Amino acid sequence: MKVSDFDYKLPEELIAQNPIDKREYSKLLVMDRFTGKVKHDVFYNILDYLSKEDILVINNTKVVPSRIIGEKVDTKAKIEVLLLKNKGDFYECLVKPFRRVKLGTILDFEGLFTGEVLEKKEEGICLLKFNYEGIFYDLLNKVGMMPLPPYIHEKLKDNSRYQTIYAKNLGSAAAPTAGFHFTEELLEKIKAKGVEVLEVSLNIGLDTFRDVKVEELEDHKMHSEAYAISKEVADKLNDAKKKGKRIIAVGTTTTRTLEANFTKYGKFEETSEDTNIFIYPGYQYKAIDSMITNFHLPKSTLIMMVSAFSKREYILSAYEEAIKNKYRFFSFGDAMFIK
Repeated sequence: MKVSDFDYKLPEELIAQNPIDKREYSKLLVMDRFTGKVKHDVFYNILDYLSKEDILVINNTKVVPSRIIGEKVDTKAKIEVLLLKNKGDFYECLVKPFRRVKLGTILDFEGLFTGEVLEKKEEGICLLKFNYEGIFYDLLNKVGMMPLPPYIHEKLKDNSRYQTIYAKNLGSAAAPTAGFHFTEELLEKIKAKGVEVLEVSLNIGLDTFRDVKVEELEDHKMHSEAYAISKEVADKLNDAKKKGKRIIAVGTTTTRTLEANFTKYGKFEETSEDTNIFIYPGYQYKAIDSMITNFHLPKSTLIMMVSAFSKREYILSAYEEAIKNKYRFFSFGDAMFIK
């Protein structure tokens, strides 16, 4: 298939620049994945579409304020660094401008810590070793900015709005945005209805910020992301499968976690590892039964993933319907429930 098959025209004014005041008041487009039939609703009514025996799986990753601006110690030139992945003694980072740094370049970050370029890779990626005293995440909170996607041009007034209310596991370079629509009160109502809420963790990395640059989507290579599933969660998911309960993934990151795990092991398995699974039409879903998600960028790996869960034609038709009804798109936008 061609990447252009997943293109659509979106009026710029529908790209949400800020979160709405009340998370649960986002619009909700409900779509039957087998027929393409859609219904319009509001997210706080998600309860109406959940049943007592359902399993709702969320990604509890927490976004690091990982966009930092450093100065080259020799020339004082400004260098932007986006932390992507903690690899023990060093970090995989996206560096701009890439040509301005070389092996051994030392960057100073407001006098709080320094970073040395250990390796230059492809696509603007460098390995940096940071030198600091104290707790690195505490220092990041002082100098770091939330790594908002490039299509968001307005400054975020409250950093907590680029986190889910259940975020706890530090490590992501982007937020699992389908979870933005949940409030503590709504989650409690969901649990009170008898829905079991389970947590997994996937730290979101480079592919969130990277365009697909090939023409044939089969030629695209995904970067790996770290995920973890506990034994307790794996056991509960396997039990749910055995009993025919519906497993609902909140977001493409949760979907990726569950599908990668089930595809590799043939069941849900406790693990902490990396995955580079690429889900696009032709892939047979094995782990999940329904998905809560936002509206995704044209020609992105995420619109390919949701198309694989239904049909490309149904997804693009639903997107047209959303555009016609002035839904808000992307990270701070409205939601879909694909059932």
